[in-house]
Amino acid sequence: MKVLVTGAAGFIGFSLTRKLLARGDEVIGVDCVNDYYDVSLKEARLAVLREEGGSRFTFVKQDFALYEPLVEALKPYTFDRVVHLGAQAGVRYSITHPHAYLHANLAGHLNMLEVARHRELDNMVYASSSSVYGGNTKLPFAVEDRVDQPVSLYAATKKADELMSETYAHLYRLPLTGLRFFTVYGPWGRPDMMMWIFTKAILAGQPIPVFNHGEMYRDFTFIEDIIAGVMACLDNPAPDDGAVKAGGSTKPHRLYNIGNHRSEHLMKVIEILEEQLGKKAFIDFQPMQPGDVPQSFADIDAISGDLGYKPTTSIDVGVPKFIEWYKGYHGV
Repeated sequence: MKVLVTGAAGFIGFSLTRKLLARGDEVIGVDCVNDYYDVSLKEARLAVLREEGGSRFTFVKQDFALYEPLVEALKPYTFDRVVHLGAQAGVRYSITHPHAYLHANLAGHLNMLEVARHRELDNMVYASSSSVYGGNTKLPFAVEDRVDQPVSLYAATKKADELMSETYAHLYRLPLTGLRFFTVYGPWGRPDMMMWIFTKAILAGQPIPVFNHGEMYRDFTFIEDIIAGVMACLDNPAPDDGAVKAGGSTKPHRLYNIGNHRSEHLMKVIEILEEQLGKKAFIDFQPMQPGDVPQSFADIDAISGDLGYKPTTSIDVGVPKFIEWYKGYHGV
């Protein structure tokens, strides 16, 4: 299978591409390699993909939010399916840099839908986010819940992506699956993610910012479990059978939560970090931040029932794996 993966230099896109290459697929990776975080990390990921993929990996450096240049850049290549993981990430960054989200998450998503439509592709899987649940208080979050009260612009753009996708599934019968990821972590993660920020600060003897005075809960999902869910959706396109899908659509469009189905107290994660690093954390308790939510918890019954998705990695296993990679990458 030939797969186009956007965000191939990013955390999840890189991890998916590695897995696709390992099973023998051909991958065309698209990424603009922007400087939202350290470009050297993205380049290191791409170096791994080139080494492991050889001729089966092709990298196209291109901003997918620019339609005509994107179409031109993709002309030499054929592919069967798309996994659209590229986006402007970060809840707090969306408060200070809103136009980056207009560009990447709205224009970019529309462009990938247009590429998939005009090429009449077999399947498109795309990244949504657990952030769409906003201030919902019913736990765990289920794909049937209303998600029309976002508390950040980032969340609003992801909900808009789901709505655009529903339209394309209706008009063009394009098979689409949107994935609401829950707090992804693991080796090769992003420097703006909590796990990386805390690890770096603890090793340096610096305070770590803990919001809502420590009363934070997250459904931490290890990267390998995330990738297992993405690949299951890639290999099983949404059927155009008129039946009601996960998320409520009768078109070939599904929405799934991909989480660990465990809502863990943030302080427990900090304890594991302290144990693995052999150092005590200096905690700077702070109030809740704008756009943030106190708890996330994924109901994964839909993807488990449809595709047999079963996450297997607890934080007691996953956090040490991240620490091991972090130390190796930084030589500490």
